[in-house]
Amino acid sequence: MKNEYGVRLDRNGYAPSIVPGHGEYRCLLCGKNRYIERHEVFGGAYRTKSKAYGLWVHLCESCHRTGGDAVHSTGGAAVKERAQRAAMAAYGWTVDEFRSRFGKNYVEVE
Repeated sequence: MKNEYGVRLDRNGYAPSIVPGHGEYRCLLCGKNRYIERHEVFGGAYRTKSKAYGLWVHLCESCHRTGGDAVHSTGGAAVKERAQRAAMAAYGWTVDEFRSRFGKNYVEVE
């Protein structure tokens, strides 16, 4: 299976991550390589799109769910901005095109 841009999806519907700084089994935020979890940057109704467009990252358990600054506690604005910029660069989307796919803009209009 492939996404609309021809990128191959794995058996769980994930394209390779396109988010800068994403490392193989290393937390995007703190760099730890233990207790790593996959985080779809845009969840809820947009989770499937996050997976298919490669808008996911590896986070350690603390940065993901349990720590005081965990993205599930704070909303993860910095990660969302980074992912939106990556999607716009990779797929040639404008802010409006991103918003039409994910319902909201997470970057300052330059």
